Amino acid sequence: MPQPTHTRIRMFNTRETYPNQTLDNDLCQAVRAGDTVYVRGQVGTDFEGRLVGLGDPRAQAEQAMKNVKQLLEEAGSDLSHIVKTTTYITDPRFREPVYQEVGKWLKGVFPISTGLVIAGLAQPEWLMEIDVIAVIPREGEGTAP
Repeated sequence: MPQPTHTRIRMFNTRETYPNQTLDNDLCQAVRAGDTVYVRGQVGTDFEGRLVGLGDPRAQAEQAMKNVKQLLEEAGSDLSHIVKTTTYITDPRFREPVYQEVGKWLKGVFPISTGLVIAGLAQPEWLMEIDVIAVIPREGEGTAP
């Protein structure tokens, strides 16, 4: 039997995640495909579904980055191996607090980055969201500057 080409991390169904909406989608928090890890958009909600930082974009960014860190580690990578980030904010005034917080977590990493100001996210309490792509280093490889 062939080996799977990818691993799904923290699978869930949206019925439990979004009880206020009539959704029924099977998703996961991250996918490891070969040496690449794709992390689903992370917000200021912990893995038990509790919102951290109601009305506070910086606190939500901090929780989102805690989630990203944990998911990358579960996939066999870490923050230092992030190659791309996409950050969504719902108000241009949130750019500084969100980017300052994300910047603390990614100091010295130098990923490519896309930032968007959007009309809204999946839940009205969410002020920011970040998704990342990272790699898994081969044995003996470090992070190149």
